[in-house]
Amino acid sequence: MTALAPGSTIGILGGGQLGRMTALAAGNLGYRCHIYAPEEESPAALVSAAWTRAAWDDQAALSAFAAKVDVITYEFENVPVACAEFLAPLKPLRPGVEALRVAQHREREKRFFERIGVPTAPFAVAQDEAGFVAAVRKVGTPSIAKTTTEGYDGKGQARLDASSDLAAIWAKLGRREVIVEGFVDFAAEASVIVARALDGSTVCFPPPRNVHRQGILHTSTIPGGFSPNIVRQAEDVGRRAIEALNSVGLLCVELFVTRDGRVLANEMAPRPHNSGHWTQDACATSQFEQFVRAVCGLPLGPVTVRSPVVMTNLIGDEANQWPAILEEPNAKLHLYGKREARTGRKMGHVNRLGAAAT
Repeated sequence: MTALAPGSTIGILGGGQLGRMTALAAGNLGYRCHIYAPEEESPAALVSAAWTRAAWDDQAALSAFAAKVDVITYEFENVPVACAEFLAPLKPLRPGVEALRVAQHREREKRFFERIGVPTAPFAVAQDEAGFVAAVRKVGTPSIAKTTTEGYDGKGQARLDASSDLAAIWAKLGRREVIVEGFVDFAAEASVIVARALDGSTVCFPPPRNVHRQGILHTSTIPGGFSPNIVRQAEDVGRRAIEALNSVGLLCVELFVTRDGRVLANEMAPRPHNSGHWTQDACATSQFEQFVRAVCGLPLGPVTVRSPVVMTNLIGDEANQWPAILEEPNAKLHLYGKREARTGRKMGHVNRLGAAAT
C-alpha cells in the first residue's frame, strides 16, 4: 500500500460542511486541502489551503485543479458523474466513479442493494403521472414518493396515504421521475459507516440510533442499544456494499431496524455522513480522520468508543444557542461557518458526552 506523505494535497469536490470537517482532520495529519466548488459560499474553503471556484463542466478549471492535487475525493454525492469521469484518469479518485453513479440515483441504489442481496423496502419507479398512479397501487399505502435524484433532508419527497391527491403530489414533485417506497413500520433507524483502505481492509464504526424530524436527522446516539445480531447485520450490509463498489474511502448506509429483528437498507452515501459526527469527540478515530486515512492510503484507525454521546444537529436559528451550549461542561460544539441561518439549513451540531448521553 503506497501512502501519500504528509504535505501532499487532497482535492475535495464540494465545499460544504463535510468538506470543511474533512479538511480540518486532514490538517491534523499534515495534509493540505484544495476545494473545488462552484458556489459563492464555501464553509470548506474557509479552512483549506486553496479554492477553485468554477463550474462542474469547466474542463480547463478541472484540469488545472487536478494538476495541483495528489488525490481527489468528494464530500457529497451530487457531483456530476461526467465531472468525476473527466478527473479519474488525471489523479486517483477515491471513492471511484461507480459509487457516485449509484448513490445519486435512488432506483440505481435500490437495484444495487438487490444485486448484493441486501433487503430494502418494496419500491416501484414512475416516469409519468399514469406510471406514478400505477406505482402507488403496486406498492400500496402508506408509502413515500421521492424524486430519484437530488432530494435530501426531506426535500423532494412526499408521504402518501389512501386519501392522497396523487395528481397534486405528482405536480409538487416536479412531474419528474420518482420512486415510490413502501412505508416501513420500523422499531428504530440506524446507520453503518464503513471505511475501506487501499489494501481492501475494512473497519466499521458502531451503528448509532438515529432520530429524524421533518426528514432531517435530529439526533444520533451511541451506544445505539442494538443487539449483537442487529450490529452484525448492519456491519454485513456496509461491508458487502463497499466491497461490491470496490470503493476506497467511506460509505454510509442508512438503515431501518424492523420490529422482527431485520435490517433493511434505505439509502447510502459514499462520504462522511451526518450520523457519524458523534465520532469527532467520542471515538478513537473520527469519521473524517478515517476518511483521510483511507483516501491517502494510510492504515485505518481504531474505532473504540471512548464515551457515550448524543449528537444533535443545529438547524436554522438553533445555532443561536451557541452561548448556552458552550456553558455545558460535557458539550462539544461544532459550527460550520455559514453566514445565513435558514429554515432547514444545517448550521452546526453539538456532541454531548458522558452522563449527558445516558
